[in-house]
Amino acid sequence: MPKPIYRPWFDAATDSPLLTEYARKLDSFNDVLADRKVERAELELQEKRVVTLMKEVEPLLEPDVYEKVTELLCEITSYDMMSAFHLASKARAGRTLDS
Repeated sequence: MPKPIYRPWFDAATDSPLLTEYARKLDSFNDVLADRKVERAELELQEKRVVTLMKEVEPLLEPDVYEKVTELLCEITSYDMMSAFHLASKARAGRTLDS
């Protein structure tokens, strides 16, 4: 029997990812929001946290699950980069963010 999901990855009603909401609650993210800028040192610390977690999780995964999780991580990264580019292009164009 599968383990229960404690924090769902997406909203069942809308199919929208929930990871951004969880990320907004991280101390590391809120520390950046405090001064509204991302310093190089903050970015390096976040990268270190990511790599540390990857090293913890990687050996726990069976090969088929490992491949799926790798694909998931790549798709999430792509989604985040695309979202950032979209918001930046809207800001540069002076349009509203909902278009």
